[in-house]
Amino acid sequence: MADLTGKVALISGGCRGQGEAEARLFAERGAKVVIADILDDDAAKLAADIGADRALAVHLDVSDPQQWADALAAGIDAFGHVDVLVNNAGIFHQGTIVETPVERYRRIIEVNQIGVFLGMQTLAPHMAKIGHGSIINIVSVSSFAPLDYTAAYASTKSALLAMSKAAVGELGPQGIRVNMIHPGGVATEMGAPQGAVPTEYSKAPLGRIGQPREIATVAAFLASEDASYCSGAEILVDGGWTVGTRNPWTASD
Repeated sequence: MADLTGKVALISGGCRGQGEAEARLFAERGAKVVIADILDDDAAKLAADIGADRALAVHLDVSDPQQWADALAAGIDAFGHVDVLVNNAGIFHQGTIVETPVERYRRIIEVNQIGVFLGMQTLAPHMAKIGHGSIINIVSVSSFAPLDYTAAYASTKSALLAMSKAAVGELGPQGIRVNMIHPGGVATEMGAPQGAVPTEYSKAPLGRIGQPREIATVAAFLASEDASYCSGAEILVDGGWTVGTRNPWTASD
C-alpha cells in the first residue's frame, strides 16, 4: 500500500468523481490535500469531511494562470509545500466535427490541455526549489483509442499525452517525475451520467465499468516513493477495454 505520509498534493477538479476519490484516498494514506475546483461549496464540504488539518479547498479555474498561482500559494501557506500535482480536471464533449461549435472546442482545449500546461508551469518551479515532485496527468484511453464523435475531446487528450512526454525529459533533471494515467470508462458523471452505466462496459474483458477509487489507487502509487524511479510511465486503468472486447464464444462452442 502506497504510503503518502509527508506528501502534499494539489488535485485539480478535486471535489467530485475521480478527484474526490483521489483526495480521500491520498488523505487516508497520510497526505495533505489541496482540493482545487470551481465548485466552491462542494470542495469546501469535502475538505471539511476529510478534516481541516489534512485538507484545504481552493477555487481554481484551470484555464486561469493567476488562479493557479493563488492555489499554489494557498497550499504552501497551509501545509508548507506542495510536492504532488494531480492534473485531474477535464470536460467531455461528444458530437460530430461538423456540429461542434468552435467556442465549445476552444473551451475543451482551455480546460483539458491549457489547464494541464498551466498546472505544470506553475508548480514545476516550486517543486524544483524543494528538490522533488511528482506530476500525475490524468489522460485517457481516448488519446490513442477515441470513441466515435469525440474528436474535440480526444484531440486534447492526445495533446496532453505528447505534452506529458515532453515534460519528462525537461523536468527530470530537477527531480520532478511526470507520469500518465489512462482511465477507460469510470463510474463518474462523465462516464455514467446520472448513474446510468452504459451496457457497452459489460463487453470489456473485466466485464464492468471502473470505479473512481481504482484510478485513485494508481495515482497514489505514482505519488509515492514506491514509484521513485517511474517517470514517463503510461498506466492503463481500463479493465482491458483497449485490448479487445470479450470473446462471444465459450470454450465449449
